[in-house]
Amino acid sequence: MRIGIVCPYSFDVPGGVQFHVRDLAEHFLAEGHHARVLAPADDDTPLPDYVESVGRAVPVRYNGSVARLSFGPVTAARVGRWLEQGDFDVLHIHEPVTPSISLLALWAGEGPIVGTFHTSNLRSRAMQAAYPLLRPSLEKISARIAVSEDARRTVTTHLGGDAVVIPNGVNVARFATAAPNPAWQGTPDAPTLAFLGRIDEPRKGLPVLSAAMSPVLRTHPGTRLLVAGPGDVDAARERMAPEVARATEFLGMVSDDDKAALLSSVDAYVAPHTGGESFGIVLVEAMSAGAPVVASDLAAFVRVLDGGRTGVMFANEDHEDLAAKLCGLLEDPRERARLAEEGHRRALVFDWSEVARDVMAVYEMVTHGAEEGRYDSGSDTRWTRLLRGRRGGEETWTR
Repeated sequence: MRIGIVCPYSFDVPGGVQFHVRDLAEHFLAEGHHARVLAPADDDTPLPDYVESVGRAVPVRYNGSVARLSFGPVTAARVGRWLEQGDFDVLHIHEPVTPSISLLALWAGEGPIVGTFHTSNLRSRAMQAAYPLLRPSLEKISARIAVSEDARRTVTTHLGGDAVVIPNGVNVARFATAAPNPAWQGTPDAPTLAFLGRIDEPRKGLPVLSAAMSPVLRTHPGTRLLVAGPGDVDAARERMAPEVARATEFLGMVSDDDKAALLSSVDAYVAPHTGGESFGIVLVEAMSAGAPVVASDLAAFVRVLDGGRTGVMFANEDHEDLAAKLCGLLEDPRERARLAEEGHRRALVFDWSEVARDVMAVYEMVTHGAEEGRYDSGSDTRWTRLLRGRRGGEETWTR
């Protein structure tokens, strides 16, 4: 199958959507399909040969973060040429209402179109205001995918209609087989904790974790916090208590291999995010690597952690509760081992072998409908059951 995948966010700065697009394309390529990706990227950004850049993106505040987007007549012309040359059987647009190349591709695209929605934002006034203008274009989408129930509710609230829930995917084996790095491994007297995320972005929760570290260090004085991600390190250190700053090692941006090694090395992974999360891919990566997960009780995280059965949950933005949960986990090696085992089993639900199969099912449904010249939403086939997003009344990825 000839598959065209559009990513609205620049490949210059790694992010969940970019990783999702990359891994999905590589999985389909490995299966023998013809998959191509279109995304913004600076000229000096190294890109896989299946990715074509529309050129440089500009930073824009979007959905509570800063996204690098590309828009305008020159970009639109490049999108049009890519679509014409690609002659795709199916066009898969991620975040199709984002004001970047995704929206341009939606306007220009013809034939079967699949839209994947990643954003969780039930209070998006911008999306509500834009809906009347976007409605004709949205009707071109043959099938909608949401990466979580929270993302699905955002779609149904602001755009109408429904979407099948198919989660983000992870190459579980890549993390499960990663060799630990001795420099990042803890000991009974000096355990290690990991945090991955943009350190300048408050909703990623580093301030909450920093506040929790002071009581953790009083109980476990040798604890080290390993922070991986972009941002102003000096500013982050200034916001920490002195003892926390001394116990924190900032690793900066890490490669995929180093990320897997980090998660395989630490005694626990901490996800203190405060909001705006529709899924939680890093939680799955940590579970794949065998790291016990401690996460805020955001609805998306609760679902990923199977209602809290495969990870420790703490009250969102409550650093005292986080500290108590961390101390309890560090004092209980048997619980850490149990969570590592349960977490790995849970992670298998999100392996690309499972996720890509469901995505391909959607592709086959919409291309079959195009060949027939119609799409009968009432026909009770495997594909339409999948599109309704339920199996036995549960989310598709609750297996």
